[in-house]
Amino acid sequence: MERRSLLRAAVIGAGAAAFSGSLWRQAAAYPALPGPSPYGALQAADANGIMLPSGFTSRLIARSGQKVAGTNYTWHGAPDGGECFADGSGWIYVSNAELSSGAGGAGAIKFNSSAQITGAYSILSGTNRNCAGGSTPWNTWLSCEEVPTGYVYETDPWGVNPAVRRPAMGRFNHEAAASDPVRKVIYLTEDASDGCFYRFVPTTWGNLSSGTLQVLKEVSGVLSWANVPDPDGSPTPTRDQVSGAKIFNGGEGCWYRNDICYFTTKGDNRVWAYHAANNTIAIVYDDNVPGAPLTGVDNITASAAVGDLYVAEDGGNMEICIITPDDIIAPFLRVLNQSSSEITGPAFNPAGNRLYFSSQDFGTYEVTGPFRTSL
Repeated sequence: MERRSLLRAAVIGAGAAAFSGSLWRQAAAYPALPGPSPYGALQAADANGIMLPSGFTSRLIARSGQKVAGTNYTWHGAPDGGECFADGSGWIYVSNAELSSGAGGAGAIKFNSSAQITGAYSILSGTNRNCAGGSTPWNTWLSCEEVPTGYVYETDPWGVNPAVRRPAMGRFNHEAAASDPVRKVIYLTEDASDGCFYRFVPTTWGNLSSGTLQVLKEVSGVLSWANVPDPDGSPTPTRDQVSGAKIFNGGEGCWYRNDICYFTTKGDNRVWAYHAANNTIAIVYDDNVPGAPLTGVDNITASAAVGDLYVAEDGGNMEICIITPDDIIAPFLRVLNQSSSEITGPAFNPAGNRLYFSSQDFGTYEVTGPFRTSL
């Protein structure tokens, strides 16, 4: 603990001059530093080539380009962002397809209470580079196009209602979305080296057909939200329309929990925390810390029980790393022999005892084990 405290002091001291006032107010609690995982060291790789902590097992549930077992649905290539939805005593895992030229979209796999696959189907097709996204409190999946004038599509995880394009949420290089039911807004990340952090304020909560797109500003260390004049993003990109808009280097995944929206930026390998209640922002993790295990930060999720963050790597050494509430970061799993791929789509089932994720060049996996339910 003494070493951790010294490292944290060194990191904060070195970066203090660069921190804005709003950031500095929260920085003392961060950044996360390398330490022992609550699950222990990674063990030798299993039959799927996945290194896991003791007591955990994996299974391949869908191979890209092949039919999902027991169904007639061919699992999509380039699986990316994903999420689980409760379905009675079972659940549904949805996954985006980050494919171009109209080959993108999203698919779903249905499980019963025993985690047996009972169905698989498409919930969105004909779109482009559907990268990440996010769930809504009314049980829809927002699938985001990662192209310069990309849209957000609202989809039905059950595949009953047709997907709907939501232009009011802006056209830009969309990455991920996270719903804040307290403030009744949806946060949005932008995958560009000079990207921004947005929120969409629906006219009516629960209906995304109309509303106001806003961008986060920072002027003299003070954060504020400003309306984007032209959410259509043409001819002027949304990120260039508001003076003082705060720039983030390659926005990736985002996740909302207890008044905080966590999001990642791949250009500088950081995890951020936007504290919505007091309108401040902080760096949760920065790979400048000596021995930092996480590189190529990408999709992010959290365990509902204790708030552990799970961050997937785009490249790196193909890990999902855990960041604990006491600011320890450590590898949770590592995929071997797929170094040209990336880890995507981490999501827990409703009970929190199964973690789903994909290796983008291969397929989608499930990890089962003694995930902790208390600190």
